[in-house]
Amino acid sequence: MTSITGRLIKGSMWLGLSRAIVNGLGALSTIILAWYLAPSDFGIVALGMTILMIVSTVTELSLAQALIRHKAPEESHFSAAWTLNAARGLILCLLFAVCAYPASVVFEQPELFGVMLALGFSMLLSGLTNPRLITFQRRLIFWQEFIVSVSQKLAGFIASLAIAMIYHSYWALVVGTLVTQATNVAVSYLVLPFRPRITFRHMREFFSFSAWLTAGQIVNTLNWRFDYLLVGKMLGAPALGYYSFGSNLSMMATRETTAPLTLTIYPGFASIRDDAPRLAAAYQRAQALVTAVALPAGIGVAVVADPLVRLALGEKWLPIIFIIQALSSVFALQTLGSLVQPLGMAKGETRMLFIRSAQMLLVRVPVMVIGLMLYGLHGIVIGRVFTGLVGAFINMLLVRRFTGVTVMKQLWVNIRALASVAVMAAGVSLASAYLPQTAGSAELALHLAILVALGAALYCGSSLVLWLLMKRPDGPETEILKIMNRVVTKFRHA
Repeated sequence: MTSITGRLIKGSMWLGLSRAIVNGLGALSTIILAWYLAPSDFGIVALGMTILMIVSTVTELSLAQALIRHKAPEESHFSAAWTLNAARGLILCLLFAVCAYPASVVFEQPELFGVMLALGFSMLLSGLTNPRLITFQRRLIFWQEFIVSVSQKLAGFIASLAIAMIYHSYWALVVGTLVTQATNVAVSYLVLPFRPRITFRHMREFFSFSAWLTAGQIVNTLNWRFDYLLVGKMLGAPALGYYSFGSNLSMMATRETTAPLTLTIYPGFASIRDDAPRLAAAYQRAQALVTAVALPAGIGVAVVADPLVRLALGEKWLPIIFIIQALSSVFALQTLGSLVQPLGMAKGETRMLFIRSAQMLLVRVPVMVIGLMLYGLHGIVIGRVFTGLVGAFINMLLVRRFTGVTVMKQLWVNIRALASVAVMAAGVSLASAYLPQTAGSAELALHLAILVALGAALYCGSSLVLWLLMKRPDGPETEILKIMNRVVTKFRHA
């Protein structure tokens, strides 16, 4: 376990650095684009991206996951994966070209025609990405992820900001996506040269692994994206712009703070999938660490959403405050069972993951439709909170099935994080109520800084006190200390 843990930590450090840079560029890009573009611009692109996600997921082959899990992939496996991905990208590009006009008519958005043509071309580009990069992940080496992620984000950042500042058009979002995808393809071959051959060998081998996984991804995408189509059709582009933008911001804190670890989890779990005790222990340790980071990030964004939106985005984005407060909280709580996906994939339990996703779709569809009919956009948000909590519980039940770790044990390993985040939320909410209301940027920035500092102090202080009172048990605190010791040691050696 030591070598695997060390490689996971080293990989997480590379990914952490890349995510820090990518997050900084992403946050800056989001703020600037929000000032230059209207909510309806985000709504139009969100419609196209939602259609793209659904169509691409329906045809997803999960080849990267299959290559990671394969015991010894050969050169022909990588060429076959490239061939299948390229063929899929070409077919989707042509499909989007055919469906672009009908989609613009159905949603009554003429601008959607050009958006779909461009997004279809982005799928063609994505199919050409170098599949051999997966060999780094198999070895738990992630420096190449840093190069690819940072370069593509930087290129997309420059392109989208240039278009937004010059033309004030939704094309800033589309061009940014195209440039990001093109950069990803180019850099993937620079990092690891590869000359693919067109071959359709190993198709049965790939599909035997990915069939249930692809089916689960289809249902999962419908789970998380059908509400976008519902809002776009029933409430219009401006409402969808608020909803999609607020949802993306809500997800950002939880997703980005945990990405460095979660991206290394699947190859780590896959390497010990045949050792049940080690796998159960590794899951508990990884999940507790993810939750310890995600809970304060998600709940923290929720409690400071009001001054954050007013300062960073301006008055025209005030309707998303409720969306961020609700969804950021539930995204944070969902991390209690979020690692069930890489766990199930590592164990080859893709059929059970599909059944889980299908069950959630049967719950989400009626809840969302009823919420929309009764309360409009607020009803959709409330429906997502309810179904998100139900989904977290179902994930924990599935973890019990895969590892034998009971739901109570899963909750208990996170008890200090749950208690500390409750203290943090209460303290920050109380403090914000006593701070004077202001509209000035300087005062808002000061208030936000005070609340963030207070939240960090309350969470870290509560966690430390509880850890000491419980006589320093193994948990996320132990893992964080180990990581810090490794980092200090490396710096000393350097």
